[in-house]
Amino acid sequence: MGGGKGSHRKFVHPAFPGAVTISGSGGDDAKPYQEKQVKQAIETVKK
Repeated sequence: MGGGKGSHRKFVHPAFPGAVTISGSGGDDAKPYQEKQVKQAIETVKK
């Protein structure tokens, strides 16, 4: 997990080209499009 300020968190992984940013504070639900981005990132890393 990367750093940042405000209510956004940026997640990076060495096997994923780029990052996934999730808005909201810890414990908040992710927005549907953010869930889709996370799922796509996981599938990319699994390959």
